[in-house]
Amino acid sequence: MNTLLQALESYSVKTICILDDTISSDLYVPLNLSKYNEDLIDLDITDHAVCQDYINRVLKSKEGVIAYGGYLEQRNLYNDKEGFTSSSKPVRNIHLGIDFWCDAGTKVIVPLNGKIHSFKNNVTIGDYGPTIILEHVLKNITFYTLYGHLAIDSLSGLYIGKIFKAGDVLATLGTPDINVNYAPHLHFQIIKDLEGNEGDYPGVCAESQLSYYKENCPDPNLLLKM
Repeated sequence: MNTLLQALESYSVKTICILDDTISSDLYVPLNLSKYNEDLIDLDITDHAVCQDYINRVLKSKEGVIAYGGYLEQRNLYNDKEGFTSSSKPVRNIHLGIDFWCDAGTKVIVPLNGKIHSFKNNVTIGDYGPTIILEHVLKNITFYTLYGHLAIDSLSGLYIGKIFKAGDVLATLGTPDINVNYAPHLHFQIIKDLEGNEGDYPGVCAESQLSYYKENCPDPNLLLKM
C-alpha cells in the first residue's frame, strides 16, 4: 500500500459522515447505480426525475436518509451526455468518486483540515455544476478532495487559501437545474495529482484509462469508512 493510502486509512478508525452531522451514519444506505443492476434495466436513469424516484424507493425500503456508493462503478447514467459518449473518444462511464444522494440544501461537512485550492461553476450538461477543491496535507503528503454538484451560493465568499477545519460546513447541495441535470447529490473524490486543473477534474473515466485513474483517485472510503 502506498503512503497516501496508508495516511488516509490511518486518519480515523470511526466513520466520517460527510453530510449534515445531525444525520446518523445508520441512516446512510448503499446504492447500486451500476449498469449491472437489474432493477435499472427498464429505467431511463439519465432522467434526473426517474433517478430520484429510484433512489427514493431504495431509501424507503431501507429506512435511510442518504444513499451512497459508486466508486469504480460502471454506469449507464451518462449515456445521454455527449461529453461521455462521443464517437471520436472512448466512452467514459466508470465513476471515480463516491456519490451521496440526498435532499438539495443538505450541508456538506469537511472531513479533514484543508484549504481552498480552487472553485468553479462547471456548467456543461453532465458536469459538476458548482465545484470546490480543497488541498490537504496529511503526514507530509499533499492531496486534494473535490466536492461537486453544490448549490451556487456555496461559491460565495470563497478565496484561494481559505482555511476549513474538519467538521466545518463547506457548502450545500444543489438542485438539478444548478447541478446540471442530476438528482441532488454530492460527488466526493480524492485526487493525488490535479494535473494542473483548477475547480475541475475528471470524475468519470474510460475503461482504457482505469489503471491510471484508479491510482490517482483512491477509494474515498479509505478515509470515510462508511
